[in-house]
Amino acid sequence: MAQTPSNMLPLGTKAKNFNLKDTVSNDMVTLESAKGVHATVIMFICNHCPYVIHVNSELVKLAKTYKSKGVNFIAISSNDAENYPQDAPEKMKEHAINEEYIFPYLYDQTQEIAKAYQAACTPDLYVFDKDLELTYRGQLDDSRPGNNLPVTGSDLRHALDCIIENKENDRSQKPSMGCNIKWKK
Repeated sequence: MAQTPSNMLPLGTKAKNFNLKDTVSNDMVTLESAKGVHATVIMFICNHCPYVIHVNSELVKLAKTYKSKGVNFIAISSNDAENYPQDAPEKMKEHAINEEYIFPYLYDQTQEIAKAYQAACTPDLYVFDKDLELTYRGQLDDSRPGNNLPVTGSDLRHALDCIIENKENDRSQKPSMGCNIKWKK
């Protein structure tokens, strides 16, 4: 399993709009319709990546914890489903139901949204404030498959707490690490 780091989009970047199909509800979802009151977490994930599987339950836990605090989570898969059928929309729906996602799991078939966000890996995490300006991008925490560190969500949790408490996040932001997005040829 090759490690690919995230690109670290510049802080302050405005979130790019999208109009993608939620694989569970089959509804079209836009950034405007899914954003949170205080913050929005956009996660590029997929079904089969060991890095995502490793942190999946913590992502769900964080989404459940922060929803009542005005933070919405949005998951997007941009993988080439033709060459990676385990990431096809019907498998995404099954995965979202099994993992008890409380957030939309959107399919970026054209991969345009991943490119707009400069997403590189799964998981690739972005936190936008109420004005949809990027305040955090990077890792969930220091845990990786096989490094024996517990999955805590500490980096993402700290970034969200800073927004909610209206404090500056002065911690160093480390790139996420994961499988590369499976780009179409």
